[in-house]
Formats: sequence, C-alpha cells, structure tokens
Amino acid sequence: MVMPLALLEKSLDKRISLLLKDSRMLEGKLTGFDDYMNMVLEDTEEFSADQNRRLGTVVLRGNNVVSISTL
Repeated sequence: MVMPLALLEKSLDKRISLLLKDSRMLEGKLTGFDDYMNMVLEDTEEFSADQNRRLGTVVLRGNNVVSISTL
C-alpha cells in the first residue's frame, strides 16, 4: 500500500487523476501540496457524468479527495 503523501511527493510536476466525494474526476499537473493533502493542479480538466470542462489552475482542499492515481 502506498501512503498518500508519498504518492504526492513522487507525482510532483506530473499528471494525476483525482476522484472527488461528489463523483467528479479531475485530471491535472500537480504543482504543490501540503501535509493536509491540499493540492494545486495546473492545466486541470473536470470530468462529470454530463459534461467535461477545462478549469486551468485549481487549489483543491484535501478532504474532498477520495482517491489519487497517477497517469
């Protein structure tokens, strides 16, 4: 099992995919994070059941994240 902060450390400046509590998926380049798993993503895209959209730079609160995967 990979610990979340270790995965984030390895994934800096790489694209990651996040599943959020509200079932949306975000994909973007991880440019920063903190000990609470708050993250900064650049070139972010949001995927939901009814639409896809480009968000650009996003600051995401860590408690909204269900899962993290590398692309």
